[in-house]
Amino acid sequence: MIIGIKTPMKDLRKFMGILLIPLFFIACSKDDNIDTEIEQTPDEEVTLENEANEFTWDALNFWYFWQGEVANLADSRNDNQEAFYQFLNNYIDPIDLFNRALRFPEDRFTFITDDYTELVQSQQGVAKTNGLEYGLARFVDNNDVYGYVRYIIEGSDAATKDIQRGDVFLTVDGTQLTVDNFEDLLFGENNTYTLGLADVNGNDLGITGVPRSAIQLNGQEVTLTQEENITENPIHVSKVLDVEGMKIGYLMYNRFTRTFDAELNDVFGEFLAAGVTDLVLDLRYNPGGSVNSAVLLSSMIHSTDTQKLFIRQRWNEKVQAQLSDAQLEEYFADVIDDQGTPVNTLELNRVYVLTTGSSASASELVINGLDPYMTVEQIGGLTRGKNEFSITLVDNPDNFWIYNPDTADQINPDNSWGLQPLTGRNENSAGFFDYTNGLQPEYELSEDVSNLGVLGDPSEPFLARALELITGVSAKPGVLKEITLPVDIISSSSMARPMKDNMYLEKVTFKKE
Repeated sequence: MIIGIKTPMKDLRKFMGILLIPLFFIACSKDDNIDTEIEQTPDEEVTLENEANEFTWDALNFWYFWQGEVANLADSRNDNQEAFYQFLNNYIDPIDLFNRALRFPEDRFTFITDDYTELVQSQQGVAKTNGLEYGLARFVDNNDVYGYVRYIIEGSDAATKDIQRGDVFLTVDGTQLTVDNFEDLLFGENNTYTLGLADVNGNDLGITGVPRSAIQLNGQEVTLTQEENITENPIHVSKVLDVEGMKIGYLMYNRFTRTFDAELNDVFGEFLAAGVTDLVLDLRYNPGGSVNSAVLLSSMIHSTDTQKLFIRQRWNEKVQAQLSDAQLEEYFADVIDDQGTPVNTLELNRVYVLTTGSSASASELVINGLDPYMTVEQIGGLTRGKNEFSITLVDNPDNFWIYNPDTADQINPDNSWGLQPLTGRNENSAGFFDYTNGLQPEYELSEDVSNLGVLGDPSEPFLARALELITGVSAKPGVLKEITLPVDIISSSSMARPMKDNMYLEKVTFKKE
């Protein structure tokens, strides 16, 4: 579909249109804007010191969701080239420029990297990792932090070590984790580190939450090393449970990754063949990813009716005014690829979704997009609250700065910076999009660090609660225990990845006339 965009950029007037392929792959900071004016010296010629800063301004001026509300991104900001260069020269690099001068205060998720190739690989599920997927939580009585293992990525270094789901750690290379140092210790440049493991005393109550005295080092250590190009299959667990004579599908899906859409469709084919009548969708550790994968998953759950509106996009005023309704709308899908492979759909009218504070962006999109059409029973914790989508921008103005693998040879070879700015919001078919504070579960449940359970086992607390609701039969005595040490999540290993918790528009093709 052709989208004619009248760009205000003087150097882009030769471009008459944009061709956006309708497969939208959308995945899912705080400094005030500083309008910095520098006095110009009339007799001194001003030259640009960092072309990456100019690329950053150009790209954000066109695409940033809040472009019209940020004074330094006004179209007139570069009318005087020398004054404009003086402005850009005041900032060390694109991160400094964005944080100090271009960020809209409400923007929590835009990020910038000095290596766009790593960013693109992350969108395909490929990352540098040791394979340990963990949550980080704080104690209620001091600033110390503990980590708890959620799962292990197959084929990684962690998969070869004596560490598993439910294990807890307190130290990194002998240093206690705290709210102030966990990012440096775990998300920093150190490729190898040693975790100090700990034991949990589930009887140490006295205050609500997890007191420091409840978790103590046990003398065991595990050394982990990051490896390049580890690919995570986001379909972590899929199985059919036979409970009370009912066929119930369980799917733990940990990231919306386009390269695994076919495998995801195969899982639903297996559910269909087994006669599944109910589904438990476990998104509790899923930070987001491709919106097209979210559309496909929702179609596999509910419908392949391509006349049913799934989501509608909202861009900045500059872009929005030039797009038709058809160009802004995304419908349920009946095929998963260009070859016409049909979507395997369960055609359900009810689904049970497991969530935590780590469920974000595309995970929330599935819940919100399905809500007008079916009953979505959300079990667990409040979600992250990320309703904006983003696109990957690189220094290629001929493609309006959007990364496209087909035009990668046109990217400025002297500029490896990449932007992942928020460029719009999604609303469902009923027009609802305001969940920046998260989506509230109908049935609240917290993970208990002393009783995480085995994923996919009917006795695992989150799954057991869903099975109760589906079958109407209470769990066996002792399965759903009182939560004694609820997790107070503050971060997770997914936040160390380049894509973090973003939704992204992955493939866009442009046309020049």
